[in-house]
Formats: sequence, C-alpha cells, structure tokens
Amino acid sequence: MKKQPACLVVDDEDDIRELLVLTLERMGIATDSASSVAEAKMLLQRRDYGLCLTDMRLPDGSGLELVHHIVQTKTRLPVAVITAFGSAENAVAALKAGAFDYLTKPISLQQLRPLVESALRLKNVENPPQIQQTLLGASAPIQQVRAMIEKLARSQAPVHIYGESGTGKELAARLIHASGPRRDGPFIPVNCGAIPENLMESEFFGYRKGAFTGAQEDRDGFFQAANGGTLFLDEVADLPVAMQVKLLRAIQEKKVRKVGSTQEDAVDVRIISATHRNLGQMLETGQFRQDLYYRLNVIELKMPALREMAQDIPLLAQSILTRQAERARLPTPVLHENALAALMRHPFPGNVRELENVLERALALCDGKTITTADLCLDSADMPKSASLTVLPGKMPLPEYLERVEKQAILEALEKTGHNRTAAAKLLGMSFRALRYRLSKLGLGKTE
Repeated sequence: MKKQPACLVVDDEDDIRELLVLTLERMGIATDSASSVAEAKMLLQRRDYGLCLTDMRLPDGSGLELVHHIVQTKTRLPVAVITAFGSAENAVAALKAGAFDYLTKPISLQQLRPLVESALRLKNVENPPQIQQTLLGASAPIQQVRAMIEKLARSQAPVHIYGESGTGKELAARLIHASGPRRDGPFIPVNCGAIPENLMESEFFGYRKGAFTGAQEDRDGFFQAANGGTLFLDEVADLPVAMQVKLLRAIQEKKVRKVGSTQEDAVDVRIISATHRNLGQMLETGQFRQDLYYRLNVIELKMPALREMAQDIPLLAQSILTRQAERARLPTPVLHENALAALMRHPFPGNVRELENVLERALALCDGKTITTADLCLDSADMPKSASLTVLPGKMPLPEYLERVEKQAILEALEKTGHNRTAAAKLLGMSFRALRYRLSKLGLGKTE
C-alpha cells in the first residue's frame, strides 16, 4: 500500500492554520500543525514529513529560524515560507537560506496546490532520469557546477547563471529543470535580446483578442507556456527598464495580466536567468533595476570558461567530434596528439561553442581519418582583426573604406561565434539591437 504523504503546517493564526490543514487533507495529505517554532521542532523529531509550510512571524521566533533548523537537521525536507503581502525581502532571505519556495498572504489556493504537489514530487527525483546532454569533464570547476546543479534542482528559488558566451549556461538551466520536480513540465527558453521592445509585454504575458491591431484571437505568452515548468530568461540584461518593472511584479506576485485583460491569472513558473554581462555594473549605471536583480539573483551559478578547465578539452573534443561525425554520417576521425596539444594551448575566447566550431571545420578539412594541427586552422582563427584589414585597398572614399572594415569585422565575429548574433554583439562590444541595425544597414540582414 502506498504511504500517504505528510505535511507540517506552522502558523500562530488559527484561521490560516485550519484553512491550510483542511486544504491539504482534501488533497489526500496527512497534516500536522504547530503554532510555534518550539512545537514545530518537537513534531519534526517525531515524524518524517514530505513538506513543511511555515509562517515567517511566530510568537517564539521566526520562520527563517525554522528554515535554518530544517536545512541543518532535515536536509531532504522541502520547507516553504508564508510571507506578508509585499514582504519581498523576507521571501528572498528565506530562499537564500534554503527554503524550497514561498507563498504570500492572502494565501491563494491556486498557488498553494502546485507548490505542494511540486514539493512532494521531490521524493521521486532521488534518481533523476538519464539526460541526453550533460556537463562533461573531471576538472574541479565543472565538478563544482555539477554539485551545485544537484542542489539547485531541489529548490524552486530563482537562479541566475552567469559566465562568458559559449560556456553552456542554457545547458546548465536545462539540467536544473530536468533534475528537479518540474522535469515533466515545459522548459521555455527566451532570448530577451531578440524580442522587439514594443512586443515584449504581449510576448511575455499574452494578449486578449482585440487588445491591439492584429490581435485576432486570445494568445498565451511565455509565462503561460511555462506554467508548471521553468522559464529560462537568456541574456536578461538586454531587457529594457520598462519591461523590468513588469517582470518584477509577475515574479513577486506569481500572477500575470494579459494585454487587454482586466484580471490577473496565477502562474506556477520557476525562473532561471542568464547573461554574459556584469549585472552589478549595470546596477551602478541604472541600466538594471536593483529590486529585479535581487529577485533574479537569489542563487548564483557561475559557469567556468573553457581555459579554466583545459584538462577537460580532450574529453570534450572527443565527445563533440563523435556527435558531429554521427550527424554528418561520417566515421569519427582521430585527433593527432599535436592537434590535441594545440587545442589545449588555445585560449578559446568563445569557449565550448568555439571549440565546436573549430572541430566542425576540422572535420570538413581533414582526410577523414586523422585531424592534424593544420586542419584546426587555429592560427588564422586567432589572427588579429587589424592584420586582416591590411588587405583592404586604401585608395577609396573613406565612407566606403569604413563600411568594408565594419562589414569584415562583423562577419569575422559571426564566424567566430558560430553565427550566434548575441555572442557576436558581445564580441564586438555592442548591444544585440545595435548589431541587428548594422546588419540591416550593411545588407547582411539575412546572414545566419
């Protein structure tokens, strides 16, 4: 017979405690209740629970104290805190301390049920399913990342992943999602820099029929699409300030309002964000809101650059080559020891993505059996832009000469980043929107 899950409710307000107990028991969950920290600790010693729900304000202490106690003594027990409306600081503090999630008063049953179900599903992810892609390597930096991902998978706290372009930030986000209780829900990746500013609100929150010209039917946005799963905000630093305000409210209240609607709809979404830019510096210049920063940056995950884990390059190179050869229906060539040594010496400013591009080119150039140092073309790939510009004719009008210089620099950046425009923009020191404008002006708009 399947064991009935159990939950501990801790709140000193009788009506709230009774409401929670009644709701949980209707969900088939055996529930105990306590009105103080001391009583909760006593019950935790007597019984194993699948979830603890605690108010932040208790007569003999705080919910934060109880969170610390559970994290230290019951490491596998998810604990969610109940905070007063508008107490964003308390919620963030609890999440940083190790809380699984939070609810705000007045408690919405639409938000309570998915939180409880998600927490109880943690019991079923002790041995997560095999994931097709993973973070390869035995170096200390990548081992630390894997260990951190395992911890983050057991929480619903917002995670901010930062690191250079090409370090695998989206892969890390997918692993967090796939290793946690939301793995059966959707994973919705969004490139924040690729959405026109005037469409952002409707893309994120959806819209009602007739809300604006062209809105011929109701449509869900990213938040609704990610309901029950994870919303991955890539290049979150590219969000305009006006959209940052609206995103902050959606994250805090766990509700969104479609464009043209008069009511808000509850959404159950975990937020994971990423960027290669320094959000701390953007705070100082006013480009990024401090309150949103603290909401997104509850837990940080740093992705190491490839040069910090050079010992992993042989394993990564072999895995990438095997995958590329299978995709091209070719036999996997052997990497000559000199070519492997050259790869391990290379600085790889484009990280794993650059390694993939180098190997893909080498696969096309090699004799089909062995990849040599010459096949890697690392020297030409590393040639400074200033050197390549000398081939341009000097006797031409200055505007035409500058246009050719700019076009060549952009094409080189696109080539180096595998035609990833966001990464190319970073390499060129400009915003994504500025690059898109320059591509259009130079007649490169269709470049892929």
